[in-house]
Amino acid sequence: MRGEIIGVWSETWREIWSKLAKHPDAPEDLFCELYRELVGAFEVVPDVTTLADIVDQSDQARSAFRKTKATAFRGELALLEFMERAHGIAADLGGDPLANRYFLLIDAFLEKYSLRYDLRRPFSLNPTLSGVFARLIRDLKEATYRDADLHPLMVDFEEAVRDLRADRSPGRIKTCIQKQVNLLEAIGQRCPGVNANTLGQICDQVGTWPHNKVKDAMKEMYRFASDYPGIRHGGNAGNRIREIEMRDLVSVTVLLAGFTPYLTDLLNSDNIYRGV
Repeated sequence: MRGEIIGVWSETWREIWSKLAKHPDAPEDLFCELYRELVGAFEVVPDVTTLADIVDQSDQARSAFRKTKATAFRGELALLEFMERAHGIAADLGGDPLANRYFLLIDAFLEKYSLRYDLRRPFSLNPTLSGVFARLIRDLKEATYRDADLHPLMVDFEEAVRDLRADRSPGRIKTCIQKQVNLLEAIGQRCPGVNANTLGQICDQVGTWPHNKVKDAMKEMYRFASDYPGIRHGGNAGNRIREIEMRDLVSVTVLLAGFTPYLTDLLNSDNIYRGV
């Protein structure tokens, strides 16, 4: 949940809601309306009678809102949608001054906790590119964790990346790329309809590419890993232009990670973009 609102929900009372309630244009029944909307994001919604008893009393609604735990929500997307609807509530109850106060509080909150969203007016929470990439890696880790064969390969890749802290030598960089290609190869072998073993052949079988040039780009990355001396094989020393370095580690690993959704049905790209 790193980078997501649900992971820091417990901080929102102090940073957002209590401050919003102190605004001079905030009405007494602010939390009655907010809580009525909040329960729409719950995994288990209170029955009509219980909800009515809560939202009919401002003090009780405030207390119920404050005591709500992150575990009550269906997920990040449900909470995100509530945060956006809350802007409309603020506008309805306190006009532009209260709505703008809410906007500024959310903007400051996103900045303080380095969350994966960019806030646009009038009020729209949009995933950032860095947030989408972080979610891709997180979901990939979760998917491989559930597979007894893929999990060790993911661990090997992560350990190879961590080892660079002590030694950024060409050999260590080659090991990182090798471990990532091994992981992608194993992931691709599990894609429905695939019976090939090598990543290049897997690319021809997955049937997920929007254009042959995208497929060719992935295959060329695989050929690079196979042809560059010391990554996967002895390679071809005559094709090496220079020794591999950290810029290659950053570029190649990001590019290879970006191709992952084409190689597997274990990832949901809509969820990666928006969050669930």
